[in-house]
Amino acid sequence: MYAVIETGGKQYQVSEGDVIFIEKLPVNAEETVTFDKIAAIGAEEGIKVGTPYVEGASVKATVLKNGKAKKITVFTYKPKKGEKKKQGHRQPYTQVKIESINA
Repeated sequence: MYAVIETGGKQYQVSEGDVIFIEKLPVNAEETVTFDKIAAIGAEEGIKVGTPYVEGASVKATVLKNGKAKKITVFTYKPKKGEKKKQGHRQPYTQVKIESINA
């Protein structure tokens, strides 16, 4: 069984036991979070697609940790003008483990 959840403006296909990195959520480690925006649920008997979400469906997950991704360098310049700017960015994330899918 799998589900397509929506969080942080993105969609993720998850199954029970999966560990995924999602956009940062305002929860601490070892807490439980419930996703109720389920776009689709697939099982052996078929797939259920919501309009826009499947009613009564939810996915429970446990937060493993919050952190930041590796640093990326953003460098912009304008040629022949002597104008340049260098910045770094580390995107925050939340790592969760999918515990159960309720259809």
